[in-house]
Amino acid sequence: MSGTSFFGDMLQTITERGRQLLSLGSSGGAAPDPEQGLVKLCDKLLQGRGEASGMALASIVLKRWEALDAVERIGFMRLLLERYGPDRARLEAAIDAHRAAPSADTVRELHNAAEPQRQEIIRRLNLAPGGVGALVKMRESLLAMLPGRPELAAVDADFQHLFASWFNRGFLALKPIDWATPANVLEKIIRYEAVHEIRDWDELRRRVEPSDRRCFAFFHPQLPDEPLIFVEVALTTEITAAVGELLDERRTPIPAEEATVAVFYSISNCQDGLRGVSFGNFLIKQVAADLGRDLPGLATFVTLSPMPGFGAWLAQERERPSGVLDDDDLATLALLDDRGWPDDAEASERLRPTLARAAARYLLSAKNARGAALDPVARFHLGNGARLERVNVLGDRSARALRQAHGTMVNYLYDLAEIEANHEAFVGRGEVIASASVQRLARGARPLAARAPARTGASKPEKVA
Repeated sequence: MSGTSFFGDMLQTITERGRQLLSLGSSGGAAPDPEQGLVKLCDKLLQGRGEASGMALASIVLKRWEALDAVERIGFMRLLLERYGPDRARLEAAIDAHRAAPSADTVRELHNAAEPQRQEIIRRLNLAPGGVGALVKMRESLLAMLPGRPELAAVDADFQHLFASWFNRGFLALKPIDWATPANVLEKIIRYEAVHEIRDWDELRRRVEPSDRRCFAFFHPQLPDEPLIFVEVALTTEITAAVGELLDERRTPIPAEEATVAVFYSISNCQDGLRGVSFGNFLIKQVAADLGRDLPGLATFVTLSPMPGFGAWLAQERERPSGVLDDDDLATLALLDDRGWPDDAEASERLRPTLARAAARYLLSAKNARGAALDPVARFHLGNGARLERVNVLGDRSARALRQAHGTMVNYLYDLAEIEANHEAFVGRGEVIASASVQRLARGARPLAARAPARTGASKPEKVA
């Protein structure tokens, strides 16, 4: 931390020196020309060559950005789109040269000419002290604009392209989060938890301090106090079907050495400005590898995951049946209209096999417009090489889970020996690798009891195109 602080102080000193060279004043406020706006500043930023002056200009642009209101921020993004795209004359000349005499040199020039100038602006803004964090926040604002202004997607593509390099796995550090972690980081874990709310510090302590609980997060060296993504892990002796068992404050912890199963029950992305920048797959695989090294008794690595798209899909099937569910299933699903069904023993028992069957068919066959798995969590885990292992009706009774998926959860199993083959099957051929029990559900067989133990290898995996 002290090394980071020293480096930051050094950058700040260089920036202040750059301001003096530019005669912009140490405050970083308005330049002598009161009419000088962001256009002139960005032009200067592109034309500049000096390190100190570049850092100073980048710092001023970012300060100006922070002071803009919502309408002005949209204007700035339009400025990046319209003024700082590719140099068209250079691009056309590069195209003509390549057509006339193709070579490695003309390909390189074509590549350079096609790059929008705004990418270089973003790179140079990153020179400012705190530039990485400021640009992540800037993209967060841009993402909020996109639904109403789809033309700005071109600007977002440039942010995402650069972030994919800057937040490459090689730059990230995996760190354990425990009760000794600095309070400012722990407070962010509470705030960023996106799957199972952490209500207070006592609950956080129950998730990170006991011997059978682990939490890990990825950090970037330029954002040392900002977790990018974190995962919470429960060490158990069986694959867990209900999250309430893991979060029960009355439970008795077990010694970590007795655990045979690692349950990844919550994965939270912390920075909305990094949406679409994938490092969650690296997180799970590295945590599994580290846990397996430290606790050789662990034989099974599995998630307990939500199904955020299931409720909407099921509502559509009930309203406009496609044939995925038969008339008996649709009739039984009418019990869902009574919001008290989870606490009604008779209703919940009647719904359990129907919901499990519907969930299995949803996970195995429901596709989005691009032909990929409809459920975003399923896409993530299946794309990482996991196996669809088990469906758990009423695995989560929270209000959000009941609203999104009628309380249904899923176990995805990470068999470290099969991850690469499963990944290739899903990404390359569109195959969903699923256990035999999930396959039976999809074909219409009655589900196994929700609390029946399942372990690695207990269900033979099958492929679904």
